[in-house]
Amino acid sequence: MRNLRFVFTLILALILYAAPARAQQLVVQNEAGKTSVLTRADIAALPHVKVTALLSNAPATFDAVALSVILEKAGIGFGDTLKGKRLASCLLVEAADGYRAVIALPEIDPAFTDKQIVLAYLKDGKPLDEKEGPYRIVIPGEKRMARWVRQVTTLKIVDVQ
Repeated sequence: MRNLRFVFTLILALILYAAPARAQQLVVQNEAGKTSVLTRADIAALPHVKVTALLSNAPATFDAVALSVILEKAGIGFGDTLKGKRLASCLLVEAADGYRAVIALPEIDPAFTDKQIVLAYLKDGKPLDEKEGPYRIVIPGEKRMARWVRQVTTLKIVDVQ
């Protein structure tokens, strides 16, 4: 009985230890279905930007990585490779709560637009809280925040049929 209690406690400790690490992971799936998993450390090592945007009628400053940089890290091409049939591809952003939104790939590609869509991990210098994080899409200048997905877990490239 004592061994069973020890094993149960050990398993519970491992689950609790692994849960925050999984929550910090971002899954990126390319057009072919190949999946890459980026950790918080992977994302923190990428070039980051600060963007200021209105959030609930108050300015907020986000530390973030351009979405194009994240997708390129996972092997998704932009620039000269984004042409033809690939112009009908979009990014499906999925959240932990089941919320989903799409962004057309040309909206993300710096060769098409100066608009910068980012994946934020800090707000006003602090990690995003449980309600928003660990990652959030921020689209400065967008009138409605419907595509500002909170609790981002997965980024998938999908073809529009």
